[in-house]
Amino acid sequence: MINNENKVKYSVVIPVYNEEGNTEKLNSEIKTVMKTLKENFEVIYVNDGSTDNTLKELKSLKKIKIIDLNRNYGQATALDAGFKLARGEIIISMDGDLQNDPQDIPKLLDKLAKKNLDVVCGWRKKRQDKSGIKILTRIGRFLRKILINDGVHDTGCTLRVYKKHAIKSLDISGEMHRYILAILKWKGFKVGEVIVKDRPRINGKTKYGYTKAIRGFIDLIYIWFIDKYSQRPLHIFGAIGIMSFALGILAESYMIYEKFTQGIDLSANAWFILGFFLMIGGLIAFSFGIVIDLLMKIHLNNSPYERRYYVRETILR
Repeated sequence: MINNENKVKYSVVIPVYNEEGNTEKLNSEIKTVMKTLKENFEVIYVNDGSTDNTLKELKSLKKIKIIDLNRNYGQATALDAGFKLARGEIIISMDGDLQNDPQDIPKLLDKLAKKNLDVVCGWRKKRQDKSGIKILTRIGRFLRKILINDGVHDTGCTLRVYKKHAIKSLDISGEMHRYILAILKWKGFKVGEVIVKDRPRINGKTKYGYTKAIRGFIDLIYIWFIDKYSQRPLHIFGAIGIMSFALGILAESYMIYEKFTQGIDLSANAWFILGFFLMIGGLIAFSFGIVIDLLMKIHLNNSPYERRYYVRETILR
């Protein structure tokens, strides 16, 4: 698989969670395709806290690397762990459920080279999912187009090829693997896509459902905020604070005018109290914006932070 340990052309990263019955066939398919490329490669499986015999099956395979996470963190974190270990000049990611076809990998690599792109992603134009999953996918695509408009048809397809410098620039977690392409485009990397096959699942159950869809939507809002205000959080909180303070001043001024012209009692007047709280809220929002701005600067300067996940062991087969 690898003749020169110091130089690896391709790294294939596969996150797996309860994929018993799929790993042996998938590994055979990947090796068959990668050998046709006639370049050194490595295959990295990230066991994301599987509770079935997935890890046992992986340990029976030869010439692979296994990252065994100490619990289930989710696909994005598993991918992140694999990306960080990968040594290839080009990093390939794919699902471990046999729905991605390794035979599509050369097509993605071909477009990456010919168009001089940084990332090429798969587009499962003919989905094999159940109708409920398809509905969730359409809703997610609609919301994504409104908020971030990344121009990609299928952000849920894990089959992708990345140049090393592009994917190594990221730290991903939560459901943010769906927004890797948007983040990379915002960073100025060139992204393309290729139509790929989507095979029906044979063994196991899909991991995508309503709970993940909700978490994905939350991450979508987060990504939108990061894109708009990560470099200038004071702008949004400052604007909210100034608007709130200005409305409060207007309300207070009007009520004071009414007090002197109409003799209105302000001690229990709702508008007077509301104006007061709008002014206080505006000051708090503006101050909060300053604090967030300072925290973002600390974060961007690589301040130390708690590790997001823990690897139980790394196994070389």
